[in-house]
Amino acid sequence: MDDAYSTQLAAADSGTGEADSLERLMALKDADTFLVADGWGDMAGGADGLFDHDTRLLSRLVMTVGGARPSRLSSGVSQDNVFFTCHSTNRPLPPMGGRSAPAGVLHIERRRFVWDRRLFERVRVSNHGMEDVLLPLTYEFGADFADIFQVRGTPRLKTGKLSPPTHDGRRVTFRYRGLDDVERMSCLAFSEPPARLSGGRAEFMFSLPKGRVQDLYIECGPDACEAPDEVRFRLSAVQARLAMRRRRRRGASVRGPRSPRFNDWLDQSRADVALLTTDLPTGPYPYAGVPWFSTPFGRDGIITAWQMLWLDPSLAKGVLTYLASRQATETSAFQDSAPGKIMHETRGGEMSALGEVPFGLYYGGVDTTCLFVALAGAYAKRTGDFETIRALWPHLIAATGWMTKEGDVRGDGLISYQRGADTGLSNQGWKDSEDSIFHTDGRFPKGPIALLEVQGYAFAAWQAMAELAQALGEPDPQQWSNRAERVRNMVEEKFWMEDQGFYAIALDGDGEAVRSIGSNAGHLLFTGLPSRERALKVARRMLGADFRSGWGVRTLARGQARFNPLSYHNGSVWPHDTAMAAAGMARYGERRAVALLLSEIYEAAASFNLRLPELFCGFERTAGEAPIAYPVACLPQAWAAGSVFLMLQSALGVRIDAVAGSVEIDNPVLPVGIERLNVTDLKVGDATVDLSFQQVGLHTVVVPRHKAGQLAVRTIS
Repeated sequence: MDDAYSTQLAAADSGTGEADSLERLMALKDADTFLVADGWGDMAGGADGLFDHDTRLLSRLVMTVGGARPSRLSSGVSQDNVFFTCHSTNRPLPPMGGRSAPAGVLHIERRRFVWDRRLFERVRVSNHGMEDVLLPLTYEFGADFADIFQVRGTPRLKTGKLSPPTHDGRRVTFRYRGLDDVERMSCLAFSEPPARLSGGRAEFMFSLPKGRVQDLYIECGPDACEAPDEVRFRLSAVQARLAMRRRRRRGASVRGPRSPRFNDWLDQSRADVALLTTDLPTGPYPYAGVPWFSTPFGRDGIITAWQMLWLDPSLAKGVLTYLASRQATETSAFQDSAPGKIMHETRGGEMSALGEVPFGLYYGGVDTTCLFVALAGAYAKRTGDFETIRALWPHLIAATGWMTKEGDVRGDGLISYQRGADTGLSNQGWKDSEDSIFHTDGRFPKGPIALLEVQGYAFAAWQAMAELAQALGEPDPQQWSNRAERVRNMVEEKFWMEDQGFYAIALDGDGEAVRSIGSNAGHLLFTGLPSRERALKVARRMLGADFRSGWGVRTLARGQARFNPLSYHNGSVWPHDTAMAAAGMARYGERRAVALLLSEIYEAAASFNLRLPELFCGFERTAGEAPIAYPVACLPQAWAAGSVFLMLQSALGVRIDAVAGSVEIDNPVLPVGIERLNVTDLKVGDATVDLSFQQVGLHTVVVPRHKAGQLAVRTIS
């Protein structure tokens, strides 16, 4: 998501282990606390740790049995994303008191979850051997209180003071006073008193008779902790699971009754969106991803909410309300803010508080403000909730004020960007790495830069304002429609490349077209700006071999300067990018293309244990081989998880208009290999309906079921 990725890749290339730690990532999250560990449950460096509000509270937690790491049998995160469990067994134990134990007689279950800013862990050891066992179990631990940007690779010349850890019987307390003069602490506690305890090591010696079980409970959090026990573990586990269940059950559901594997993907994707969603005072907000982006991002939150809008509008309401509360009111080059602009990201760590990085409250995203307005229009149409829109109206007016003033840096009616300070992002669209925008000869364009897809978002925003103004009885709604048409005409005139049958990726500061061929055009189709003739030309090219890897759509067409299937933005495949392109194609009637792309993304997901990463490499698909992972991709990632639901809506041709009280299904197509799909408990205003889709010969038919309330369901074929 930003230039810091170059640091991460350098670390991965140098063999520091960061790539390994992300590849074996086992992530848990609750609100602003998340945990990253390896397949054994150990936190041993790199990206590992227990984090709270962008600060690492626990940087090391490694368990050994008899001085050795146990032999792992299996491990994973539960399908609802609440529990991590590792099953392992002992290696041969050293002789103690004349007794020893051979390998494989102990079953060691390590089970943990995160709840209410705390890590809860239970280690359960069962003796299945023929003899009693003396069990030496050791934990090594540490807390560095590193800021998330330090962990990602941003160097610091100076840090605060880390106090020596203190311990008393069953607890170890760590303290750090930052350069921001804030004291941060964490406490690690055990249910049993260790035989030896120091500031970095706890040694236990358990006598375990044959057939018996020994439990050890552990907790860690950002404040003083009580001695953990079974009751606290069980009660907190129930609360964590119930909270996750509530988030997963928001809105309608989609199921394919005869495809359990496809259902598993849908369940995992829904669970990942729920995992990343934090219930803020303003409503639910999907955080961008773990580990690097477990925080509100403007663009990511908006797009994820849009992907889920047809099923669960509550996400869009929460995102719009939160972003309105963080809308800029002042101009700052360091924050890249100006009145009316919508936040790009916010952070809570020491480096952000000190201004060492600008991301404490950062506005350096050129597209977020337009997307905010466009999502408000889509939300109003989906829900008819004009009470919320009326409350947001001053924020929408302020956002359009930014679009017509500071957002139009070039003064030509297009939205463009040039970063306010050198500490900010050099590229400020969704492809925000340093090398993502370039001319056909590889040169980087001079600013201000007007990105193609951002003009589409602006077009959608102006259209939304016209519809909202009309519905609210605001004066002169036609002014917004006129702006939309002016943007449409300029894009068609300035970005279209007749010789390529495609749109340029951007205009540079001289007004010259940046003629690279990128997936940005798929986002333009999503907004409905292009003429039908041009849209179909773009769709045909994006479905060709230069774009399609066989696992989805590449971010850059093969053969372009700087094309690299290993890159972050110049040839990789991003599931959300493919989904936006697919939804754009569907808008122009290309539903079978959507079904094809959905099938490819599904097959990619199957290779990643049904959990789509942020991105993966764009190498051409080879028979019998899986897609190649990108080494430092976030997993899970909100808009990757939401991609399946946007593509399903697009393939099924579902359009919901709560204002008109209607659900329209336009020429539905089911994914390849899926013969039936059911959408249940779809709420439209005060009405509900279930939709049953079934393949009959060469056609997909839909049957409304259990309709309650005033709702018209229409099909177009």
